Amino acid sequence: MSKTLAKKLSRMNLFSFGKADKEASAAAKGKKDKEAFEKAYSVDQVLGSGGFGTVYAGVCKKDGRCVALKHIAKDKVTEWVKVNGQTLPIEICLLQRLTHVSSVVQLIDYFEKPDSFIVVMDRPDPCKDLFDYITEKGVLDESEARDILSQVLKTLVEVHKAGVIHRDIKDENLLVELDTKCIKLIDFGSGTFYKETLYTEFEGTRVYSPPEWVRNRKYNGIPATVWSLGVLLYDMVCGDIPFDQDDQILRANVVFDRDLSADVKDLISRCLAVRPSDRPTLDDIMVHPWMTSMDKRPPGDRPATPPSAETLLRETVL
Repeated sequence: MSKTLAKKLSRMNLFSFGKADKEASAAAKGKKDKEAFEKAYSVDQVLGSGGFGTVYAGVCKKDGRCVALKHIAKDKVTEWVKVNGQTLPIEICLLQRLTHVSSVVQLIDYFEKPDSFIVVMDRPDPCKDLFDYITEKGVLDESEARDILSQVLKTLVEVHKAGVIHRDIKDENLLVELDTKCIKLIDFGSGTFYKETLYTEFEGTRVYSPPEWVRNRKYNGIPATVWSLGVLLYDMVCGDIPFDQDDQILRANVVFDRDLSADVKDLISRCLAVRPSDRPTLDDIMVHPWMTSMDKRPPGDRPATPPSAETLLRETVL
């Protein structure tokens, strides 16, 4: 299986209402929210679709701001949270916790329908998800991959400090702002609240899942996150994911078919260690020789120097 298989895109009716036997009050509320939404936003093309919903491009009619509109069917929500007397999909609650993290997609508003929610989020323009960005380039050079990984690490530290864990770190869930090359983390549909004890459910992408989940159906959040970072880094510098099948994940035999530095191969191999206890922490990754190596390119062509791990992780819950 190749990473370059096309991502599923399917159009869904953004405003599908309940069956005829829905209560009149729910129907009235749905109509009111539909009218409020249509007054505020216009809906354009599909940006992407997954297990938790479909995302559309949109525009705020008041100021012309580009937004992303995520349609979440209630029957697809696996975890609910009660906030100020209202029961919400956990994804909305997680985004509410992360409004201070600029490198995470920002929640602007949400609308409830009888059978769904519409979540309004910011949308950088121009941008491209990292999947498409890598596909166009074939592979990323190590300097660019290092800069992206550094940004992702910094983002994850802030996300975890806010009591959230993403659980689906992959190229499709990272946006590249084309003007600045800044990275933004999106799609918290697989996320939940951060904890240090074991998780026994996983809604992320199978080929990014760690061997302890494949084998035992349980995992700790940070080692599983580090595994996904190893898959992501391999993807960036090799142009494809390292494992397609469960048996490959369980063996974790990493094969490099490109001429790469010894340091980046070492970091990838450490992140993809079979035993969770053998993997580095986020702190360890930040101070790995590959992350701190000097860039030999002219100063004007170099990415920004990654912040030190001490600066990023001083207050982390890890």
